[in-house]
Amino acid sequence: VQLQASGGGLVQAGGSLRLSCAASRRTVSSYDVGWFRQAPGKEREFLARISWSGGSTYYADSVKGRFTISRDNAKNTVNLQMNSLKPEDTAVYYCAAANPGYQFEYWGQGTLVTVSS
Repeated sequence: VQLQASGGGLVQAGGSLRLSCAASRRTVSSYDVGWFRQAPGKEREFLARISWSGGSTYYADSVKGRFTISRDNAKNTVNLQMNSLKPEDTAVYYCAAANPGYQFEYWGQGTLVTVSS
């Protein structure tokens, strides 16, 4: 499966953005999908994961309550709604896919999110 993240941009602190992860070559409905980010000079950070069915979601403490992961298998996309953005959320955001219960192995190109203070 090939993935492409989109929806990044420049937003002021306190604002919102909605990222999308579109799949091609194969349907994303059979995979768990996650969102990660990497800020300059920092390691990649896990943000959220949604099961293949959409029945289970998991969040990092750093984004819990502010970010929401969802999926639309009919549109072959997974979204990340980001609210109450902070300057420290500035990073390149990536989506990834995994066979259910396994580690992520399919990665898409990232999308840059910049949050200004």
